[in-house]
Amino acid sequence: MTLFWIFFGIDAIVAIILLFFFITGLSDGSVSSFNIGLWIILLLVSIGVVLSGIYLKSIEKIGLAKILLGIEAIPAILFFLFFILTILSKPNWH
Repeated sequence: MTLFWIFFGIDAIVAIILLFFFITGLSDGSVSSFNIGLWIILLLVSIGVVLSGIYLKSIEKIGLAKILLGIEAIPAILFFLFFILTILSKPNWH
């Protein structure tokens, strides 16, 4: 059950970050009619994973909910670890 809530929290944070960048992009013009379709798909998938995880938990399919939430959470964790490692190691990109 703890793994479910960890994955759920990570997926919720990912959805909030995507929503933040979408709203920021709308305000500065970087989200336009050219790429709004991609943004809508990203937001729908991310929010859909979070809501589907809650739905699967409510019908007692915890294992399936963990797998579904893990599909989005594990790459997010790996990206976060890569980002932290890049900051802490101060690589020379030349």
